[in-house]
Amino acid sequence: MPRLYWRQVAVLLGVFALVPIRGSAQSGVSFSTLVDFDSTNGANPEAALIQAIDGSLYGTTSEGGSYGYGTIFKITPGGTLTTIYSFCALANCTDGSVPESVLVQGVDGNFYGTTNQGGKYSQGTVFEITPEGELTTLYSFNDCSVSGCLGGYHPSGGLVQATDGNFYGTTLNGGEYGDGIFFKVTPAGTVTPIANLTDGAYTVAALIQGSDGNFYGTTIRGGNCCGTVFEITPAGVETTLHTFCLLENCSDGSYPVGGLLQASDGNFYGTTGGYGFISYGIIYRLSPTGVFTVMYHFHSTDGEIPLAALIQATDGNLYGTTSEGGANGLGTVFRFTLTGTLSTLHSFSSNDGGTSYASLVQDTNGSFYGTTLEQGPNEVGTLFELGDGLGPFVETRPTSGTVGSTVGILGTDLTGATSVTFNGTAATFKVLSSSLISATVPAGATTGPVQVTKPHGTVTSNVNFQVLP
Repeated sequence: MPRLYWRQVAVLLGVFALVPIRGSAQSGVSFSTLVDFDSTNGANPEAALIQAIDGSLYGTTSEGGSYGYGTIFKITPGGTLTTIYSFCALANCTDGSVPESVLVQGVDGNFYGTTNQGGKYSQGTVFEITPEGELTTLYSFNDCSVSGCLGGYHPSGGLVQATDGNFYGTTLNGGEYGDGIFFKVTPAGTVTPIANLTDGAYTVAALIQGSDGNFYGTTIRGGNCCGTVFEITPAGVETTLHTFCLLENCSDGSYPVGGLLQASDGNFYGTTGGYGFISYGIIYRLSPTGVFTVMYHFHSTDGEIPLAALIQATDGNLYGTTSEGGANGLGTVFRFTLTGTLSTLHSFSSNDGGTSYASLVQDTNGSFYGTTLEQGPNEVGTLFELGDGLGPFVETRPTSGTVGSTVGILGTDLTGATSVTFNGTAATFKVLSSSLISATVPAGATTGPVQVTKPHGTVTSNVNFQVLP
């Protein structure tokens, strides 16, 4: 399990000197714990939450539930948590166990994900689950009755739905070189192994699809010793973009557990859990051409060992968590500007949680939501909300499409909307619920923001909608 590995790694980290650039904790930040996990409703959440088209947040816990092997849950905007599935409900856990990764909501409204263990061969699964909790196991890893089997097993990073409508992912182990495989899952559930991973090992974070259509990810082993950033095409051609621990004293960082974000400036941003000058981890930037820059070295007072991917919020800043450090030694939530200034927004305490492994998600109401792996009253994790003064927005699903295509617009309090525009061009639309609008990309639309006019103001999409030829 990744968390056990990181407890071992933390013991090995050395100490070097650096004076970091730090901002102070910000006034106006609000924090509240919404759920104290208690094992019966799940325990030890490792993955980020997602906001679904019904307006609720959905997530997984890696342990707990009715059988002790993890859950899928939803939490409503009002704060009510419902367990919709407990894993290992079937004999020998053929439905999977230990879901460590984030869910993805497909265009069909169902959720897709992976389990690290369980399944027919006890080496993990790919599954589909309806919002009502009906689960279908699409694939059990190491099933070599599948054509082209490469022998991958133990998926950890989860899936990403690409612009072609298919899901793509990696496994932690297996394949010809033992470093895992790259695979595709169609919406119909057909799994196709694509390639062995060849340079670097242990892809514990989900891939992202870049603006060029290729996939980008990280490994926490391999390369020089301590992980890589790689690019892989949909056909499976892999290129290493950066190998960590190349610089003196590993000042470029090591063990990039958290995966990548491609920000609005086109660059990739990520974190490493180890080293940097003072061994507490770094924030780095990587250009599409492979230029690597260390942006920030963590100090114990502003956090240690960031293990989650960063996100970019509607204010253009990056937000993330650390698993340790901060005022109470249990981790932090932070804001980071693209010019290199970090501000600690919250230091976890034993009562409100600690040791966050999961990325934050910004809800369309403007607030951030996340989980902690441990601590809280029951010592098995919490779910929290943090506000940083950001207002509501809308999110298009998908973020690109041709003229005449139908697009979902996710938001908050959309009832009564009077207009929808694509970069200023009016569109026909229908309000399906308070959280969802269906709109048609209008003739004459160009790439740019989508805006929805509501009775109490206008809200804008968090990213530009790309009009395809």
